[in-house]
Amino acid sequence: MIITTGDDASPATLQRAQQLAAEFAVSFVPRQGQSIAKLAARHEDRDVIVLVENEARLVRPGESAMFFHPSMAFVRAKRLLRNDEDPMITLSRLQPGDSVLDCTAGLGSDSLVFSLAAGPEGQVTALESSAPLAALLKEGLRIYASNLEPVNAAMRRIQVVQQDHKTYLSQLPDKSVDIVYFDPMFREALHESAAIAPLRGFANDHALDPESIRHAVRVARKTVMLKEKWDSPEYERLGFERIRRKNSKIEYGVIYL
Repeated sequence: MIITTGDDASPATLQRAQQLAAEFAVSFVPRQGQSIAKLAARHEDRDVIVLVENEARLVRPGESAMFFHPSMAFVRAKRLLRNDEDPMITLSRLQPGDSVLDCTAGLGSDSLVFSLAAGPEGQVTALESSAPLAALLKEGLRIYASNLEPVNAAMRRIQVVQQDHKTYLSQLPDKSVDIVYFDPMFREALHESAAIAPLRGFANDHALDPESIRHAVRVARKTVMLKEKWDSPEYERLGFERIRRKNSKIEYGVIYL
């Protein structure tokens, strides 16, 4: 992975790019009028994070670029702000001030909803094993601006960590997080928008390991939660209580502690 900017980047954007490169211990490469394809070929790296004013992009030459955007999480966030119910929040038993470990962050949609519900006193840690996705998510959460300040504040509170969840969980003390959450990549897509489809090329699509769930049960104080398809065998395989939802292709599994 390399980090660069758009052409004619401002000093502030250059500083952002250099900071992000330092945070992920990768190279910052000045754009200098070069195409993304040429930069990738010259540095023998097909994953390029491009920072422009108020935006971050993840680019692989020849493929659709991926942009950070809260997408459906923003719709869910607005509902929460109206005091409407969000099934994930209700079933997780989250309360303001709780801590959440999102073990499969992706583009951070569920992390954002958790962060808004947990409030300023809460803490959400978003784990992402893919370095390019983690970099895109970290920068996106840092700079994306919606028209709702509580949503912006919730994004800024999320801590992004680039590490696989099994290793991270194994290093945590017992009962150190309120809620541990898993939303693994579906191996068969239900539907895909143009924004989500490129995610498959970067995300980890391995099945969850039972040892990871055992660590999660050890680490969590309140709830371990799994999001899967309605017909998934993963709930039974991993020991979750399946929560049926009417007229939904997505369900949740819970282990209450």
